Amino acid sequence: MSVEAQEKVFALLDNMGIPYRIERHVAVFTIDDMENLGMENIEKVAKNLFVRDDKKRYYYLLMIQKDKSANLKQLQQLIGSRRLSFASESDLSSRLGLSKGEVTPFGVLNDNDGVVKVIIDTDLAQYDFIGVHPNDNTATVWISVADLMGVLKSINHEAVLIKCPRNG
Repeated sequence: MSVEAQEKVFALLDNMGIPYRIERHVAVFTIDDMENLGMENIEKVAKNLFVRDDKKRYYYLLMIQKDKSANLKQLQQLIGSRRLSFASESDLSSRLGLSKGEVTPFGVLNDNDGVVKVIIDTDLAQYDFIGVHPNDNTATVWISVADLMGVLKSINHEAVLIKCPRNG
């Protein structure tokens, strides 16, 4: 993405009066890359996964604590979905306008069809703030879960809190 994509996120937050902090860094593509940055509060970084049902009717942006791996079969049962699998890079680009390594809940700003549902693991809600990308993987935005949920609701993408099962 680009600085323009970041600015769109920051403008939305500013217009809503949402407090946040920006941390700029080199491009990162994985949680391991994030950990190698040596950031403070790294445990509060959200791992964002983009998944879909087997008919490609519904897409889910799943936010979990960075050390957790999701059990998609159990998640499917929790949300009453058809079989879930990871969405392709093509789906990520066409649905959210994002590339690999940029997955973030702010991507729903680009979900013009309104098919992406945001699911936030309750493990993240324990933190006073979490870190997510602002539609570009060269920065991290630190924001409270409650404020993030408010932003998503304001753009007609109400997020749900679910205790996401661990894999294994």
